Amino acid sequence: MFLENTVNQKEQFGWIEVICGSMFSGKTEELIRRLKRAKFARQRVEIFKPNVDVRYDEEMVVSHDSNEIRSTPVPAAANIPILADNCDVVGIDEAQFFDDEIIKVCNDLANRGVRVIVAGLDMDFKGNPFGPMPALMATAEYVTKVHAICTRTGNLASYSYRKAKSDDLVLLGENEEYEPLSRAAFYKAMLREKVKTMDVKDPKEIPTKKQA
Repeated sequence: MFLENTVNQKEQFGWIEVICGSMFSGKTEELIRRLKRAKFARQRVEIFKPNVDVRYDEEMVVSHDSNEIRSTPVPAAANIPILADNCDVVGIDEAQFFDDEIIKVCNDLANRGVRVIVAGLDMDFKGNPFGPMPALMATAEYVTKVHAICTRTGNLASYSYRKAKSDDLVLLGENEEYEPLSRAAFYKAMLREKVKTMDVKDPKEIPTKKQA
């Protein structure tokens, strides 16, 4: 379990914490847990999320198991510094949906003395690094990678396999659209998809050397 850093009153700098992982791994749950602890300590807390994420609620940050905390939806990362004035702690959910400006925003906030807690998918549905998350992980003081359980093998899952037929990078969804898979299960699932798209001819249609 992540334990909060002890604040050094002589150093007027904050820090960045990143919580990353696949779908259904508990990222938002961990984000909410840390933010509620900060609120209990009577710290000034603000939470933000991209306004495209309205799966559960337009204003609440909600985990898959219905744990929630009130947030402010914003259209772009540039809106966050203005709204986060005089905060001790800033939480940001679904950071992968923001543009690269979120990297500068988080570092500027930390340099102003703010504790910044960011949660997001580290990989997209193809298994590639997702948006600004790699840079956020690189510049963060603390990175926590959480895991789901693979629905096919029971092993730890790091990949978000998309079951829905869409190639859009951003596709909001739940267990009808996605399932968490281990490396082996994800590789096999992607391989099966690739085979389906291949134009494989009937062996009888392939000319022999003599016919050629």
